[in-house]
Amino acid sequence: MADFSADYIIIGAGSAGCVVANRLSETGAKVLLLEAGPTDWHPMIHVPAGVLKLLANPLVNWNYTAQPDAATGNRPFHWPRGKVLGGSSSINGMFYVRGNPADYDNWAQMGCRGWTYDEVLPLFRRSERYEPGDPEFRGKDGPMRVEDYRTILPLTHYFVQAAQEAGFPLTPDFNGKTQEGVGYAQMTRNGRFRGSTAGTFLRDAKGRANLQIVTGATATKLLFEGKRCVGVAFRRGGKDERATAVREVVLSGGAINSPQLLQISGIGAAAHLKSIGVDVLQDSPQVGANLMDHYVTRVTHRVKDLISINQLSRGPRLALEVAKFALLGNGALTFGVTSATVFCRSREGLASPDLQLLFTPASYDQNRFGKLEQESGMTVAICPVRPDSRGTILAKSADALEYPEIQAGYLTAERDLYVMKAGLEHVRRIFAQPALARHSLGETLPTSAVASDGDLFEFFRRTGGTLFHPVGTCRMGEDPDAVVDSRLRVRGISGLRVVDASIMPTLTTGNTNAPTIMIGEKGAAMIREDART
Repeated sequence: MADFSADYIIIGAGSAGCVVANRLSETGAKVLLLEAGPTDWHPMIHVPAGVLKLLANPLVNWNYTAQPDAATGNRPFHWPRGKVLGGSSSINGMFYVRGNPADYDNWAQMGCRGWTYDEVLPLFRRSERYEPGDPEFRGKDGPMRVEDYRTILPLTHYFVQAAQEAGFPLTPDFNGKTQEGVGYAQMTRNGRFRGSTAGTFLRDAKGRANLQIVTGATATKLLFEGKRCVGVAFRRGGKDERATAVREVVLSGGAINSPQLLQISGIGAAAHLKSIGVDVLQDSPQVGANLMDHYVTRVTHRVKDLISINQLSRGPRLALEVAKFALLGNGALTFGVTSATVFCRSREGLASPDLQLLFTPASYDQNRFGKLEQESGMTVAICPVRPDSRGTILAKSADALEYPEIQAGYLTAERDLYVMKAGLEHVRRIFAQPALARHSLGETLPTSAVASDGDLFEFFRRTGGTLFHPVGTCRMGEDPDAVVDSRLRVRGISGLRVVDASIMPTLTTGNTNAPTIMIGEKGAAMIREDART
């Protein structure tokens, strides 16, 4: 006998899973939401600037590691992923970027029916509440509040001014009609606090008697009758339990957990499954393949004459910022990671931007992950937003508690190096403009001595890192190799869908949390539509 039963079981209460739980439970259907981590009790989750305290915190973080690779200097990469209600939306930088319309039109051209920009725009609008902006593009009454920065340091204004001096147009709202150009960051917020999907979508749904939320529940295997998914086995408090679904099981574990659970449940490349001792239920070679992530290289300048986050993060200045946050709801503790960004192209002839330049009025210690330097600095991260490089996620064994092997594949495609180089040229041109140059003591990373292609490429390989945007490992499509179809149903299996960032066929132009929320909205809408037929 199962310990739990529901119409729908959702595995993973992250950026997409909380959205799905809200939208399915509002129909009156009985919904069970399983989350491996705890509730979002940790105070640093709710203070926006607390993000640096969460990037390696095992209480709320899976703390994965991507394996060393020769293409990136044989370095391992720390991969934070949220293990808590809200998932990675509870530990991210809160930067709200929908992507470029061309991203979704390209998905449709690849065979993903129903995923053009015009078709997904209503879902973006449904999910958000952004008071400024054109109502043709921006939602006004959704659960997710999106806000402009409450406090903006002068350094950020000078960066935006310098980018315009360098020829990039000012874009008032890069989630509106036009993305390309330079603009100020928008954040997912709940007043002065973080706006995770747990604090918005799930909070709105928690009072419904037909929604049951179970935390500390790690899914260990999907359950099947023939090729129909009928439930999930999970471990909670050292005890093995089971839940059965009357209608569907929805897998929302993210780009790492979703393919791993499929693989250990018998859905994946047959040769791989046999090698780890798993019986093959459905030979699906692309499960765990097509891994993409945004790899960035940072350019840092030492600051003169102006305050950066480095100075605000310690001593009497920090005490003042704490008081501002407590009394006024503004100041440095309301900051995310990126305060302004540029979307631009690496070369002429491209249909849409392939670069994102992310400005932060701070500089980071290269030898200590997530730590600020003592000296005052400012940083631009250079991000090729549509990389050609691909990696894999592969379960090492049939044990769900053993972390899978992550091969990120960064910079294995040569074109990504040239896009990165073009981004560095753009950044150096912005820093050379009068508005910013007068406040710089010079480039400290990589330094002007790094100039030749060979030196630049070596710098990119040796010092770059992840922007924490893994996607693509349960690719959507209508071709035989796609893991899920355009309605996110696992191919060859009934009663099972994947609804999270793993279904993206390609990366979006910018940060991935907003597109993942949209995927949650669209997945839930399709489930509701199919339930009525």
